[in-house]
Amino acid sequence: MEEIQTEQRNSFAAPVIFILVFVFHFVSKEIADFAFQSLEKGSGNNLDVQLRGEIKKLLKEASTLSQPSTFAQAAKLRRMAAAKEKELTKYLETQQKDVKLSFGTYGKHLMISKAITYFVLILWFWKIPVATISDQLVQPFGRLLSWRAGSSLKDSVVVGVIPWLVVSTRVSKFICRKVFE
Repeated sequence: MEEIQTEQRNSFAAPVIFILVFVFHFVSKEIADFAFQSLEKGSGNNLDVQLRGEIKKLLKEASTLSQPSTFAQAAKLRRMAAAKEKELTKYLETQQKDVKLSFGTYGKHLMISKAITYFVLILWFWKIPVATISDQLVQPFGRLLSWRAGSSLKDSVVVGVIPWLVVSTRVSKFICRKVFE
């Protein structure tokens, strides 16, 4: 009876671990995307648009003054445009810092919860196999996948929790990058 419960827990362990890892990667990608979108949306406010318009206007006026007698006036306009560009850059940097500070806390909390979850999973499945795979499918990597999971069965390899977390992390990153872009 105990073997059946252990086997049922092991049959659900691999997909549950993969889903957990995938959810962590999906949420972290969504937080990053949301922060980027709010940064782009914030860059369209009045001060930003006004500064860009003034810079464009000053550079346009400076380009029309191409005579030797108006060189000093054109240089003055270019310097004013450069000063406005510095002001715009400083404004955008402060806006970017504000967005990073507001969404950085979410990222930190997510990273801490991810580390705790991985640690708990490793402790829970330390000597217990997470999944069983046919030996022919993982021919050269059988011993690597069964690291710390116990001995291999007759024609199959047992997969340990640490290799499964590594594989799940790589696959979920790939899926998030390819599917949700």
